[in-house]
Amino acid sequence: MNTTMIIDSLSAVQRAILANESQIESLDRAIGDGDHFINVRRGCEVLMSMSDQLPDLPPSLALQKIGMKLLGTIGGASGPLISSFFIAMGKTLDGHPEPDRRQFAAAFGAGVEAIKTRGKADVGEKTMLDVLIPVSRLLARLADEGVPLASLCEQLKDEATRNMLATRDMVASKGRAYFLGERALGHIDPGCKTCEVAIGAVCDVVLQ
Repeated sequence: MNTTMIIDSLSAVQRAILANESQIESLDRAIGDGDHFINVRRGCEVLMSMSDQLPDLPPSLALQKIGMKLLGTIGGASGPLISSFFIAMGKTLDGHPEPDRRQFAAAFGAGVEAIKTRGKADVGEKTMLDVLIPVSRLLARLADEGVPLASLCEQLKDEATRNMLATRDMVASKGRAYFLGERALGHIDPGCKTCEVAIGAVCDVVLQ
């Protein structure tokens, strides 16, 4: 992984998020506070506006710069969580100018752990972590096993989709949906859908 791939991934994520706007907004209206997509879109726009500031930076510094920028621009509960993800990834990659798969997997895991710690949430609570934690664990295992890239990406996309869909049968114990109790049953978590879309977009960039 290099900084060019990071920039390409940000662009791909923005396109994918916009392409799924209606579904993400619909999910958030059902069980969220209605501003999830607005905040995510704002974050994507901010990142694209700073893409010319990143090419000369190593991945570690580029990711930390992204995280710090998001901290001051994304509102709602997701802003501090997403910014902590990028900052933790960047710190983990310090000293690795072009991280290999294992190093990237370790950084991704550190980012997910930062979200977990800051949000005080875990798997099974109907939050974005219901996609991010399983994907992180699978990525670490596949990278360690040296699974071919095409298979690795396909498995990650499948894992993200499967766990995103599983939130339909969960009662939330964190976030806005917590106040709905069992009324949240039958609805996919919007943060998980956003993560599933983003993971799929990044995997497609890697394969290209």
